Amino acid sequence: MSYPQTLGQHCHLGSIKYLAVIAVISIITSLAAAQATMPPQTETPWSQYQNKYPGLPAEFGQLLQKFQREVQFPPPRSQSLLLPLLPESTTFYAAFPNYGDASRQALTIFQQELQHSPVLRAWWQHGELGIDGPKVEDFLEKVYQLSQYLGDEIVVSAATEPLKNPSLLVVAEIRKPGLKDFLQQLAKDLAGKSPPAVRVFDVHELAIAKDNLPPQQLAILVRSDLVVAALNIAALRSFNAGLDNPTQEFPSTPFGQRLLQAYEGGTTVIGAADLQKILREVPPTSGPNQMIFQRTGFADMQYLVWERKNVAGQATSQMELSFTAPRHGVASWLAAPGPLGSLDFVSPGAIMAGATFLKNPAEIFDDVKDLSTASNPNAFAALDKMEAAWKLNLREDLFSQLGGELAFEVDGLIQPSPIWKLILQVNDPDHLQATLSTLLAATHFYTQEFEEDGITYHTLRIPSAQKPLEIAFAFVDGYLVIASSRETVADAIRLHRTGESLAKSSKFLASLPPGHLADVSGLLYEDPIAIAALSMRQASPEIAEAFSAARTDTTPAMVFAYGEESSIREVTTNAGVDAGVVLAVAAIAIPNLLRAQIAANESSAVGAIRIANTAQVTYSTLYPRIGYARDLATLGPGPSGTAPSAAYASLIDDALGNASCTAGAWCMKSGFRFTMAAVCREQRCDKFVVVGTPIAANTGTRSFCSTSDAVIRFKIGPPLTSPVTVSECQAWSPLQ
Repeated sequence: MSYPQTLGQHCHLGSIKYLAVIAVISIITSLAAAQATMPPQTETPWSQYQNKYPGLPAEFGQLLQKFQREVQFPPPRSQSLLLPLLPESTTFYAAFPNYGDASRQALTIFQQELQHSPVLRAWWQHGELGIDGPKVEDFLEKVYQLSQYLGDEIVVSAATEPLKNPSLLVVAEIRKPGLKDFLQQLAKDLAGKSPPAVRVFDVHELAIAKDNLPPQQLAILVRSDLVVAALNIAALRSFNAGLDNPTQEFPSTPFGQRLLQAYEGGTTVIGAADLQKILREVPPTSGPNQMIFQRTGFADMQYLVWERKNVAGQATSQMELSFTAPRHGVASWLAAPGPLGSLDFVSPGAIMAGATFLKNPAEIFDDVKDLSTASNPNAFAALDKMEAAWKLNLREDLFSQLGGELAFEVDGLIQPSPIWKLILQVNDPDHLQATLSTLLAATHFYTQEFEEDGITYHTLRIPSAQKPLEIAFAFVDGYLVIASSRETVADAIRLHRTGESLAKSSKFLASLPPGHLADVSGLLYEDPIAIAALSMRQASPEIAEAFSAARTDTTPAMVFAYGEESSIREVTTNAGVDAGVVLAVAAIAIPNLLRAQIAANESSAVGAIRIANTAQVTYSTLYPRIGYARDLATLGPGPSGTAPSAAYASLIDDALGNASCTAGAWCMKSGFRFTMAAVCREQRCDKFVVVGTPIAANTGTRSFCSTSDAVIRFKIGPPLTSPVTVSECQAWSPLQ
């Protein structure tokens, strides 16, 4: 079962940390850009970056510490003045504090640090962010200005009955006049030459406005007391009419009552959905499918509520999936909390680990069988035949021999030798060992046995095209430990016996939620730095190595689950999740940024070759006795003040047409290297070839060329090390 991760030690801290996030992402993207323009056989982008901005990582660390110490966050709210205004049909609800003052504090701290830190100032003002940095500050300043018009809470509401009620609403109180003019000017500034993305009304303008809006445009109503945004004018008008005749029906609904309960004791962020209402409005399926869904237990889902609040003086993020009745079927597979002894086999150096209590595995097998045969009576017919041939009963001989506890660990995912562990609780080790031997013999696999320190290790080798896959296992103290090698199994047993496991580590214990580990039904542990490094390894090995080097300072991301009679709860307490989310975004974004950069580089290269072709045609027209230019330098501008001539035709800019861009020499532009050569007889050149090839493998995947026939061609492969001839170019595939 997967449980959603939440944002950080303080959810509001996650919002305020935008400057640190900007810093991290900017470093990453600038590294990607550096990688995209790196000539072959030079130092790595990371080392270049370290040399260019020495001490910058330490500056970021100090900056983040100042954010944590000095930024004052909005206090928890114990009630909502906006919730009673919402329509009765509200199905989705989210409420956020106004972070304007806190964001201004963070921006001020950042600007102060720019004044005191030369390296931070150089990076922000003169480095890769020299142009975008001021734009970011200006945007954040506008966000702060907007926040000063708004009240303490911003609420988002959505309904699943758009024909009867507004389908989406964003509502906030107004604390001072002038918001309409501000929004109109902000929309105009952000739109530039494009049509504004929003249309702002006052009450009178809304009353006479036509119902239709251009596509992708948001309607905003500015009243004297509230600002309301909706996706269409009709929805906005309907909500406004309800404000003039308030009924407060929503707070009296069961969903409204559950949301009011979430505010009790103080909360900062709430997100919720009325799942029963959603299920009622889903078109019914066929009889058998509806019956199967009922038997899963998920037809009884009631509410999904996520909130950020303080529990026993500790900031926590909590998610609750509630049911209208005691959990049953698949929904009941997560068992009640208990001691997770399987974690004693997990290494404190794991990059990812998890453990959970499930209800009796034999009963889970029964549930799976019942659900499968409900739609297909013969679903288990083949399994019945295999059981008869093996003289086994899988329910009794396999699943009944397992306890409900299991854990896993991942220490490395790099092929061909990933490192992993799986730990299963066992009721009868001898019976289970006999069952495994029978199953392996039936599939013609046999294990080698090795005994050490009273433990019998079983090793199974599975043939593979690259490298034989090794799986080892051993039974110890009521658990079956399965791992990627015998050495890994032995290490798990050593951790169990010495007490040096993850469960006993200080960073693990410091991340526990209020209460005790014995009260947990399941957990997920993750090292966000290591996970991000794995994701980015192919896109940028240097960045991945830099992330890996920082693992020792990483706070782990941990999520805890609790199986209760009529609900499943999830709790997160630490900042590791916040880091994990940021790094996960980076891990996703970097490969996409690099791919986008490659596409941009290739598009630019094709454009440069087209320009060179046009310039050659023009040159041959201007200087018919010479024919085509001999190189790019001839097509480019001469020294300052030089008039165009056959030697310096000024037909292309100096990026590709400078004096060094002679035949056989490479000139660089936008991640590509270019060169041009002519085929000449006596004094006249009647053919030419222009070539563009990536600077490195991650700045482009295709090389391009063109000849006097003006057809642009390409070839997929590594960057060229030498120019191509006219005939070689004409053998490449034409660009469509």
